[in-house]
Amino acid sequence: MSRFLRPLVCVLVLMALAAPVSAQSGNINATATVLQPLTVSGARDLAFGNVYPGVNKSIAVTDVTSGRFDVTGQAGAQVNISFTLPTNLASGANTLPIGSWTGYHNTTNSASVGGTAFTPSASNTTVNLAALGGNLFVFVGAQVSPAGTQAQGAYTASVTMSAAYTGL
Repeated sequence: MSRFLRPLVCVLVLMALAAPVSAQSGNINATATVLQPLTVSGARDLAFGNVYPGVNKSIAVTDVTSGRFDVTGQAGAQVNISFTLPTNLASGANTLPIGSWTGYHNTTNSASVGGTAFTPSASNTTVNLAALGGNLFVFVGAQVSPAGTQAQGAYTASVTMSAAYTGL
């Protein structure tokens, strides 16, 4: 063999005998913890009681006949609350206008101390559930405006509150 070929053959033999480089890998886990779902319940109806034709009647959030919703979920979590509010109460074909909605939310069952006043609407209101227990109490009031010729009857309508986690 020529003197130039001998080193080239040696290099090729060494390359063929060398151990191949082995690939390396690692693993991670994908995890998630699903938290407590929200529950919303209508705890107390908004009750105007007796209403006289032509005389507006208001129920404040602090009145014992104000409406109340109770929310329970993950302690300290942020939620959006929104409402579907009727514009009228109905008794058969007769309607009674309802409006001037007021609201108050609190992490304790109090409509007067430690909470926040707001105006209920279809737009979201962002609040936090109680840091201990995950509770929220939402009080609503409103005003009915009967006409002077308002027909006698028992008038009703549904008030709906929705709550959803914001993810924060």
